[in-house]
Amino acid sequence: MADNSGADSPGEVLALIRDGRARTRSELARLTGMSRSTVSQRIEALLAGDYVYEAGEAPSSGGRPPQTLAFNRDAGVVLVADLGATHSRLAVADLSGDILAEHTGDIAIAEGPEKVIAWTMDGFARLLAEVDRRADEVRGIGMGLPGPVEYSAGRAVNPPIMPGWDGVEVPRLVQETYPVPVLVDNDVNIMALGEYWIRWRDRVDDMLFVKIGTGIGSGIVANGGIYRGQHGAAGDMGHIQVASAADVLCRCGNRGCLEAVAGGAALARQLTEAGTPSEDSRDVARRAMAGDGTANRLVRAAGRQIGEVLAGAVNLLNPGAIVLGGDIALAANQLVAGVRERIYERSTVLATHDLRIERTELGDRAGVVGAAVMIIESILLPSAVDEAITTHVRA
Repeated sequence: MADNSGADSPGEVLALIRDGRARTRSELARLTGMSRSTVSQRIEALLAGDYVYEAGEAPSSGGRPPQTLAFNRDAGVVLVADLGATHSRLAVADLSGDILAEHTGDIAIAEGPEKVIAWTMDGFARLLAEVDRRADEVRGIGMGLPGPVEYSAGRAVNPPIMPGWDGVEVPRLVQETYPVPVLVDNDVNIMALGEYWIRWRDRVDDMLFVKIGTGIGSGIVANGGIYRGQHGAAGDMGHIQVASAADVLCRCGNRGCLEAVAGGAALARQLTEAGTPSEDSRDVARRAMAGDGTANRLVRAAGRQIGEVLAGAVNLLNPGAIVLGGDIALAANQLVAGVRERIYERSTVLATHDLRIERTELGDRAGVVGAAVMIIESILLPSAVDEAITTHVRA
């Protein structure tokens, strides 16, 4: 009997094949309730569009063995960029999200959109040459920016460390070189998506990803997808007020923000004031890893402050996992210990039941993985596939 999957278009049939729910025409017919002739029409459209291929014969219970169908992960590539304040990572991935090649480089986001986007386009061209793919094989582009992003427009909104970017529609700039779908999100959201997709999606439905680097931000995974809020501002936990920072001026212009006392820049300042000159979060991380007592004391205190804010989020959202990333979290055990201490101290027993609090496994690569997932899941939506097939037929 059919399971009422509602698969009545090529794009919906592709989703069943990608998910592994059906591998043959007969399985598709049973699963969807469509006639064999209708299934064949949908498959022919997908074959013509290079979305699937026949992968060989399946075992037969009698008669002619059926042909298995497989998603064609090599039918194009996506380009992705995780742009940071001073350090960025670019990559090219196949349509399953596997990274084929990647580059890292230093460019200040404060150089402005024209210069940074030009640098990114040059990097994309080098990556395509490295994997021997053409520009016309690019199916989409995903990008992360280190500031607030209005996701629906791909536009940075009043980003505190990105002078010249406010209101700029990044997709429009990128599409001057690559006329393909372009999605732009906050860098922590794409890191959250990458971490969730690779490690957690078969284990929990809801997850918080917290990046502790120069600043502090979080990405919220709810029911398996990124929760962005009404305008894309969800997760900006670095600017939640904490009592211990009441008189401290934050870079956002307010006083008392968590980031102003527990972010990497704040810790570097505190460490310098304590007699150990430090320029940024990486300096703090290096000193903590080297066993510097002052650095570890400051980092542990920062962990408690971050944990205090996260305890409220745990009580409110009840996530299945909290994943900590960024320079400080990756390098400093004391920070993770401080976060755990406050969360278990301040959250309810039910909210922390089975809660996992761990460090990222992907590290700095979480962003490009998440950006690839973001754009691939968009361009392979059933409606997007159906539109692409219709456009191909008309052409």
